[in-house]
Amino acid sequence: MLGILTVVGVVALAFLTWYLLRTLRQDKLADITQRRRQTSKLVTRAQYVEGLESLPVVLSLSEDTFYYENPDLNAMFELRRIDEVEYDDEFATGRSVPAGSHALRLRCHGATFEFLLADSTVPQWTAALPPRTAGSPVSTRAAS
Repeated sequence: MLGILTVVGVVALAFLTWYLLRTLRQDKLADITQRRRQTSKLVTRAQYVEGLESLPVVLSLSEDTFYYENPDLNAMFELRRIDEVEYDDEFATGRSVPAGSHALRLRCHGATFEFLLADSTVPQWTAALPPRTAGSPVSTRAAS
């Protein structure tokens, strides 16, 4: 009986720890979102996808920079360094994106970066960061 209670206690503790860490991460993402809203024309949440792994991030776009951040990651691209911008219903690996979302794919000097956007944010992103192929000029318009 004591063994069963110990196992149940360990499982409950693991679940509560996971839940606490998830909640703290969401709070930190909210802090990043609030901070970026002051200087960016577009800020949304997304998932940074690399292979089978994905990380929750805050995407933001200023006049000349694309940012993707979370508590453990602080990365950016100058818009002039982005060669291609694509919005797609599958990842570069050929895997389909989940229902209700689209992939935002950025190519920068031969490297590909993919983000999973909610369908509700795709029109804002396509207006602010239009799709383009290599060789076309960088153009950003203010998001409405």
